[in-house]
Amino acid sequence: MIRRRRLVVAGAAALVAVVALLLGGALATSPAASPDAPAAAPVRALAGFGLAGGGTAGLVSRLEVKIQRNPRDVKSLATLGLAYEQRWRETGDSSFLPLAAHALRNARQLSPNDALTIQGLGSLALTRHEFGRGLVLGRLAIQLAPYSSNPYGIEGDALLELGRYPQAFAAFQKMVDLKPNLSSYARVSYARELSGDLPGAITAMRMALDAAAGDREGYAWASVQLGKLYWMRGDGRAAKRLYGNALQIFPGYVYALDALVPVEAARGHFRRAIALEKRAVDAIPLPQFVGQLGDLYVRAGQPRLALEQQATVRVIQRLLGVNGVKVDLETAIYRADHSLDPAGTISLARKARALRPSILGDDTLAWALARGGHCAEALPWSTRALRLGTHDSLFYFHRGTIEQCLGSTAAARTWFARALALNPNFSVRFAPIARRSVS
Repeated sequence: MIRRRRLVVAGAAALVAVVALLLGGALATSPAASPDAPAAAPVRALAGFGLAGGGTAGLVSRLEVKIQRNPRDVKSLATLGLAYEQRWRETGDSSFLPLAAHALRNARQLSPNDALTIQGLGSLALTRHEFGRGLVLGRLAIQLAPYSSNPYGIEGDALLELGRYPQAFAAFQKMVDLKPNLSSYARVSYARELSGDLPGAITAMRMALDAAAGDREGYAWASVQLGKLYWMRGDGRAAKRLYGNALQIFPGYVYALDALVPVEAARGHFRRAIALEKRAVDAIPLPQFVGQLGDLYVRAGQPRLALEQQATVRVIQRLLGVNGVKVDLETAIYRADHSLDPAGTISLARKARALRPSILGDDTLAWALARGGHCAEALPWSTRALRLGTHDSLFYFHRGTIEQCLGSTAAARTWFARALALNPNFSVRFAPIARRSVS
């Protein structure tokens, strides 16, 4: 049972370290996948870690030169593919993904059963939200390297997004049995979170944090994920302390900056919250960062700036699509949140849910249907989204909205109250609505 991440690479150890970096790391979805979305585990995973500064860029340059000299160097090609993936995670520039695909496919043509190449292709498939392909590649990687923990992470992450939870949790258990480390403990944490066991999730993430000792960026990543678990249950003080720890050990860490934003907004510090989010956006323009900045501008009474952020999100999502990342689900969530094109959003959510039949896919379809006025149809999808017992304020808020739409006032108030009881400041955009509905 579990969550996700990535490890730090350096200099001459690159060939081994990059594997740990990307394959032992969180194979979440992409920056487009809204890592910070409530149940979007995938979406948190992306926020993985890698080389600080220009480390990965330097590695890419060295590998490109090496391959120019010897285009048949399979290990260097595979490692270059992984390094390109990491550059995308570090920069948010999705044009690195086609480069990764090219390098990895060349490596596979030269050596069809190279374990590193297959794992790299599996990682890339998950990044692009091609979860069926990721599952096939993960299982092939297991056959090629049955005693390595990394392939089980690929398999488990794919199964998770396909809604096959018992199998996913079994894969994660195998992973942690083979190698209890940052990657496997984090996945254990996420599986417990999905299953409604927040205390157990916190315990496992603390173990991930301990396992990250000596890995500066890995420690910062785990600190942020642990902080988010505390934030989920409304403990802003603990969350802020952990985000601060992340920034202390890894100054400027964008995922910590972004995570601090709702904590500051909850205190009414909108000017500081906006400044933090702008720093995150300027560093890596991820859709979830830009979207939250837009919500802050709405709360701050600056609608023109909020609309500018909406336009920016659309541009980023288009670029991700051009570079092979399937962002239907993330786009549907964003559109539903902002009541954009209800009919088109429902169609997009149906398509996304068919490809990703997870609880997030179920909730996204329920939310899109509710925002489009199809609340009777939305209700069973919301029920399905809650089938694991996941404690998620946004899921509860969506259910409350559906009940309200159906005229079930008492039920709506109950669900809104549950969302607020878990975290009274669960969303910059929607928590105020929930508070008005129960007052």
